Amino acid sequence: MRKTYNKLVRDRIPELMDAAGKAYTVRELRDEEYAAQLIAKLHEEASEVSESGGDIEELADTLEVIRALCVAKGYTLEELEDVRGQKAETRGGFQRRLFLVDGEV
Repeated sequence: MRKTYNKLVRDRIPELMDAAGKAYTVRELRDEEYAAQLIAKLHEEASEVSESGGDIEELADTLEVIRALCVAKGYTLEELEDVRGQKAETRGGFQRRLFLVDGEV
């Protein structure tokens, strides 16, 4: 029995399916499809992080997607870290665990 997935998968999935003797169909995505599917995958992984309560495996999957999306959009990982650092410097991080209850708009 075959199941329809229609989703981005990791590079070694076909190899693993071959080893398990399973039939499958894959295709390589064009650049714009790839970026869109990475964003869809990011949503999927974020949901899995939420459902798991922050399991490290799910966090690692999410980080892998973020890294791939960064490169797909033409950014270097160093640029990503620079922007992250700049935002942390100007707006802070999340170490203080602050929860904004209300405020003026």
